[in-house]
Parts: sequence; C-alpha cells; structure tokens
Amino acid sequence: MTSSKVPLNGSDTSLTDPVRYPVSASSPVRTKRAFVLILLTLFIPGSAQLVAGDRRLGRAALRVTMSAWAVVVAALLLLLFNRSLLISIITNQFASLLIILVLVALAVGWAVLFVNTLRLIRPVLLVPKARPAVVIALVLGLVVSSGSLGYAAYLLNVGRNAIGSIFSSGPAIDPVDGRYNFLMMGGDAGDDRTGRRPDSLSVLSVDAETGQTAIISIPRNFQNAQFTEDSPMHAIYPDGYNCGDECLINAINTEVTNQHTDLYPGVADPGAQATMEAVSGTLGMPIQAYVLVDMEGFSTLIDAMGGIRIKAGGWVPMSGYFDEATKTHGMPLGWIPAGEQTLNGEQALWYGRSREYVDDYARIQRQQCVQQAMLKQLDPATLLSKFEDIANAGTKVVESNISSSQLGSFVDLAMKAKGKDVKRLTLGPPDFDASFSTVPDFDQIHQRVDELLAAASGAQSAGVSDDVMAVPAAGGGRVQASGSHSPAVLRPAGSVAAQPTPSDFTPVTTTPDGEPITARMLNQLKSEGNEEAIRQLVATNGQCRPL
Repeated sequence: MTSSKVPLNGSDTSLTDPVRYPVSASSPVRTKRAFVLILLTLFIPGSAQLVAGDRRLGRAALRVTMSAWAVVVAALLLLLFNRSLLISIITNQFASLLIILVLVALAVGWAVLFVNTLRLIRPVLLVPKARPAVVIALVLGLVVSSGSLGYAAYLLNVGRNAIGSIFSSGPAIDPVDGRYNFLMMGGDAGDDRTGRRPDSLSVLSVDAETGQTAIISIPRNFQNAQFTEDSPMHAIYPDGYNCGDECLINAINTEVTNQHTDLYPGVADPGAQATMEAVSGTLGMPIQAYVLVDMEGFSTLIDAMGGIRIKAGGWVPMSGYFDEATKTHGMPLGWIPAGEQTLNGEQALWYGRSREYVDDYARIQRQQCVQQAMLKQLDPATLLSKFEDIANAGTKVVESNISSSQLGSFVDLAMKAKGKDVKRLTLGPPDFDASFSTVPDFDQIHQRVDELLAAASGAQSAGVSDDVMAVPAAGGGRVQASGSHSPAVLRPAGSVAAQPTPSDFTPVTTTPDGEPITARMLNQLKSEGNEEAIRQLVATNGQCRPL
C-alpha cells in the first residue's frame, strides 16, 4: 500500500529531518541538535517541542511564554512611567501572593519543558564524550530558568511576610498642606524597663510631590508637651504634660500603656498613638503616621545594609556600665574614632545613642546623621543585593500604622528624595538654648516649624538647587540661597548668620598640642579619672556628615 506522504521521487524527507528524527543524523549533528534544543528551551520555552517534539505542548508553552514576556514589558513600562503603581502591585498582599503562585507555576512548567527536552535529545544517541557536556548544559539551563523564578518567588514571599509584619492594613492617609508627616521613634523595651520608652523622637516631613524632606528632632527630655485638642489625653492634661520633672515626652508612651489604654479602644498601640498626638500638638502640625523601631532591630538593619559611611567630627565612646551611686560610666567598651568611618550595626547604634561627655543635643545631631546616611546608602543596588537580609531585619521594626497599600507611593517618594537637601530643626541646641526643652515657648516652636517647612517647599519652587541650604531671610519667610552642601539648620527668627555646615567641619583627631588622639589615650585619661580632659577632646562629636 502506497502512503500519501511519499513524494513522487519515492523518498520520505520527513523521516530524514535531523531535528525531529535524529536517528538518521550523524554524531556531530546530533550533538549540535542537543545544544540547540537546550538553548531554545532556555530562551524561547516551548519552541524545542514545537520543532522536535509534541507540537501541541509546544504551542501551549509558547502562548505562556509570549504572555509572560508581555507582562514583563508592561512591568518595564510601569517602571518607567508609573513606578509607584508597580511597587503598589508588588507590595499588595493579595497581588503579591498571586505573583508568587504564578512564578512557582512558571518555574515548575519550565522544569517540565527541560525534562521533556532531555527526552527529545535522547542522550543514548549521543557519542559518550558528548553526553556529560549536554547534561551539564541542560542542568545549568534548568537552574538559570526555573531556579531564578523559584528564588524570585522566595524573595517576594520574604518581602510579603515582612510587609505583613511591619505595616498595617488600615486606610491610606492623605497629605496635609501638600506634605506627609511621619513620627520616627527609636525605642527600648528591655527587662529593666516598664513598657517601651522612645529614646529618639523625630518627625520626617516630606513634600508629596517633590520628596523634599525636613527633619524635626525632639529631645527625649522635652517637658510640657501639648496634646492635640482631639486627643483623649488632652482631657487629663489640658495645659500640657506638666506633672513635674518626670513628665518628659518619652514617658508618655509608658504612662498611656500602663494607665490609659481604655482611652484608646481599638487602637493597636495606645502609647505610640498618644506620643504621636503629643508631638503633633507640640509642633503645631498634623502627624499622620508613626514608625517605632526597636534599637536591636536598628542595629540588625544596618548590618544587613553592609554598614553606613559617615564623617565623624569627634570621638564617641561605646559606654560601659553606669554606676548609679557615682552617676558615671565605667571604662568604655570601645571608641568610634573621628574622621571618615564605616560603622557596623553595633557601632552605629552606639553612635546614635551615646551621650557620655556631651549633651542630648550632640546625640540628636548624630542620630540625624545616621538617619540620613541610611537613606542615602539604601540605594536600589544595595536593596537588591541584600534584599533578604534587609527584609528580615525589617521585621525587627516593632510596628507602624502606615498602611501597606501606600508603600508604593512612599517608596517612590523616597527615591525622589534621594540626593535632595534635607532641612533640619532641633528643639534644643543649636537652634534653641539648652534650657528651652524645660520651659518651651510653643508659639516660637510653631513659628520655626512653619519657617522650616516654607524653606523646604521654597527650595523647590524658587529653583534653589538641591545642594543649597535654604534659610529664612531676616524679617520674613523669603528664601535665600547659601552655598552650603549641608542639611539646613534655621537660626532664631531674624538671624541670618552663617551656620557651620557638615562640609565645613574638620574632624578633631589631635589634642591642642598636636598629639594624635587614640583610644589608648582616652582610656588612660578615664582610668586616671580625668573626665574633664576627655570631655574637651570629644566635645565636637555631635558634628557628622553622611558620605
């Protein structure tokens, strides 16, 4: 019986096709065919099956491949034209779970195609010396393809879990007067403490359009903090948190947690909420959200980033035990030198917390510097290369009432803020005298905050470049430029005297006699009880600039 597939010349060319029927091909052709099929499966999944195997499977796989490439192209377009929407999709709990499941399915499907490609290659037809190379190439292709998709799904799941642990599922917040205002708290909750006590309080005010940022630091010993009128604590302290020397602003969290949780029904952390209301009333500006960072988590996060780089103005002690009887610290555990340094997590933690030999305000300046260094150095390359460590460290952030639904817009805003001049104000030296936090003038605070935010917004609208300091001119809110490359510090109202800026200072690395300062020298002075000499040598350690 004559087959309809036999051509007029009597030969069947389909049976001699070396791609689909390798039996009739030479050994070199079979080897070449094997590598071609592996490359086709790696770069165009399904094409190997289409040309050499099950065409139905190949067509189905190619449809999936084209769909996947279309999604990738759409994601790239969003990255270019609507980055915040892309980040919002990836950080959304439901959408991210769906993406993870799709990535896992694609990884499994790709692996199935590689196994099927191995069957199409038919290794028994290859010469013995070619078989190991073909198998190795196929395994490498499998790892690059399915392995990469599987690892991407794993990292996305790590990020998804971190987001679920850190951020709330509450409603989104809107900017007020064109700005988002966040309260950042660094807190300790050790065994020797009743409740969590924020030792670091600062407000980040970010322009909702430009990302221009201002930082307002509040000393932990600030007294007579004013609660907003709608705060439940306002009924208890209508004239401010003024119950004596113990009523410091960082004690609000503990008092509310221990005594007044009933005033905040349905609130996840009444202490943090009350502190946010006190900061808002004190500064005369609405605070929309807070982030409370555990100090241990802070250290872990910096280690995950690979450390931070700073220029330190003076030596900082990593203080030893504190003697309650003498009110002095023991021998320091170590020293952070002046000059350009890369700090690991433990060093950065001490750098931001130490106040031995100096006052709280020097510590605040260092805390601001550490915050700016973290923001500056947490770039996309660092985030991608250390994503898992950073995400896991992020779960050390105790809590935040920022909605996860807004992470996309906030991350996009943070990227806009990179490289922009950061304006600063401290409710104490150098912006106010040292006694101001004990007897604050709230009208003056509100005026200075308004000036700060006007300067932050004016720097953009007036066309002032990002590396220029904007300060209020004498007698008004007009913005004038100064050729500084530092975060701005506003002078008292009406003063325009030049401020020493981070780029101006020279680290103090020698004694007045020109002798190099060393850890050994400082420890020797400590062992001799010469605290005053140490105090003079480290007096400039509040100066700092992120590198």
